[in-house]
Amino acid sequence: MSRGRRRGRSAGERTERAFVAVKLRLKRMGRRHRSFYRIGAMDIRSPRDGRVIEEVGWYDPEAREPEKRLSLDRQRVEFWLSKGATPTETVRRLLVKQGIAAK
Repeated sequence: MSRGRRRGRSAGERTERAFVAVKLRLKRMGRRHRSFYRIGAMDIRSPRDGRVIEEVGWYDPEAREPEKRLSLDRQRVEFWLSKGATPTETVRRLLVKQGIAAK
């Protein structure tokens, strides 16, 4: 077995990144029967509760007061939408409730 240079990309190729699709989606947190979600920009290839590029808010469906049910960093959400991130259907509904136009 050769112990020479590894096969793969050269140093110049590593700096160029391929296009990676990003979605705004929910990441489940909390305990059993008391779910709580964080809204994050995630690579579509990562699992539901996997690595997040950036967290942009949270959603607590069981909160009693409506103002404690959803919190979003509007500026960062609009940034990700402008970069081409697509929200999931649930996140799209939450964005519409907050007055953020999702494509």
